[in-house]
Amino acid sequence: MAESISGKRYDLEERTLNFAKEVIKFVRKQPQDIANREIIKQLIRSACSVGANYIEANDNLGGRDFLMRIRICRKEARESRYWLTLIEVVNQESENQRKALIQESTELTKIFASILQKTKST
Repeated sequence: MAESISGKRYDLEERTLNFAKEVIKFVRKQPQDIANREIIKQLIRSACSVGANYIEANDNLGGRDFLMRIRICRKEARESRYWLTLIEVVNQESENQRKALIQESTELTKIFASILQKTKST
C-alpha cells in the first residue's frame, strides 16, 4: 500500500497544502457579509482538512485507517467544491480564482477516488 503512493506522497502533500493556502488567499479578498462569513468558515475547514487527513493517512497506522483517511480527503475535497460554488465573489479576478479552485478540488477528489480504487483492488 505505501509503495503505491510513496512516489507521489510529497507531491500530493504539497498540492493539498497549496490548495489550502490558495483558498485562504481567495477568501481574504471576498465580501465579509454574514452569508459569506459562514461559507468562508466552512470552506477553510474543509480545504485545510484535505491535506491534514492526507498527512494522517501517510502515517501508516494500518490499512483500515489509511482507507478511512483517504475517504475523508475525498469527502473534504468535494465539500470544498460545494462551498466554493456558494461563495459570493466581488469581481472577475475572484471568479477566475474560484473556477481554478473548483477545478483543483475536483481533481483532488478524483485523485483520492483513484487511490481508494487502487488500494481496494490490491
